[in-house]
Amino acid sequence: MGILGPDRSRPFWVPYLDVGWEGLTPSQAGEGCIVKFGIFEHMDDSGAPLGDQIAGRMQLVEAYDRFGFYAYHLAEHHGTPLGLAPSPGLFMAAVAQRTRRLRFGPLVYLLPLYHPLRLIEEICMLDHMSGGRLELGVGRGVSPIEVGFYGVDPADGPRQFPEALHVIKQGLTSDALSFKGAFYEFTNVPMVLKPVQKPHPPLWYGLNTPEATVWAAKEKANIATLVPAPAARRVADRFRAEWARNGHPAEPAPLVGLIRHMVLAETEAEARNVAERAYRRWHRHFELLWVQRGIKISMAVPLPSEIGPLLGSGAAFAGTAVAARSYIAEQIETSGANYFVCDITFGDITLAEAMRSVELLGRQVMPHFAG
Repeated sequence: MGILGPDRSRPFWVPYLDVGWEGLTPSQAGEGCIVKFGIFEHMDDSGAPLGDQIAGRMQLVEAYDRFGFYAYHLAEHHGTPLGLAPSPGLFMAAVAQRTRRLRFGPLVYLLPLYHPLRLIEEICMLDHMSGGRLELGVGRGVSPIEVGFYGVDPADGPRQFPEALHVIKQGLTSDALSFKGAFYEFTNVPMVLKPVQKPHPPLWYGLNTPEATVWAAKEKANIATLVPAPAARRVADRFRAEWARNGHPAEPAPLVGLIRHMVLAETEAEARNVAERAYRRWHRHFELLWVQRGIKISMAVPLPSEIGPLLGSGAAFAGTAVAARSYIAEQIETSGANYFVCDITFGDITLAEAMRSVELLGRQVMPHFAG
């Protein structure tokens, strides 16, 4: 997961410029706020055989469904162990058949890598296969290396991505598609498939600056961010102001997602040991392509190679269910988010370790935020 906005804003998972991971002192907050819970993952290489890893993920998505998580969000990456589900539509077709309530979707489809007609049809199929549970995350791709594998010029992204989204939205809402732009041209193409959700599945956009919310609010897209909670508050406030400025209805409220690495266990020491081990592997995958090619990662504040600074600043969590309740309440109150997205399957976290986090969240944490 990682996208750049049409205005070349930074990838949403990069820490916000004026608030680093160090030196943040989380405030204490009470429980009782109503919050949806979701899941995000890169599906990076755990070290297990790929078939086993995918089978394990299917068991986990069934658990997400069973415990009442709102949605499952899957990143798209190519040519890197950071993403072993480079065709998210294939993976999500399986998710659709293994779940009944859980919503799901890419975070994000890298639109310049898809032919719009093909993607329109895929979106409609997934929405019907799930009975209208698809969440449509869109972006242009943060890594010039990965989009370059497909022969796409990353410099074209700020123009190609919005045009691709325009074509896709038009195709999802019309009987025939006619369009002429800088990158795509169609003349009276029959749009046989239509999505269940009207006018189309809910849009999602990843971002990390208040300025990037202008485009997201205009497109009526829900948002997700990984920035520290004080910076996320500035993002959330600007987004809601832009939402109102565009005349969108206040209810249902758009979702403002806060994504955090989360590991829960019976003791803090056990959870921290798992988080430290797994994060090291995830971070190696995160930076691998850049390191191999000697390219500096385009990040204002690099993600640390160890999870300790993130845990210390509240940008990640490892601990007990009781501590998680206080942590999530503080993060929600500080950030203004209304959707808490847990990244619990990163690095070499095992199925048993991930399932333990899911069960503790589902049984001992999430009920405290259900109103």
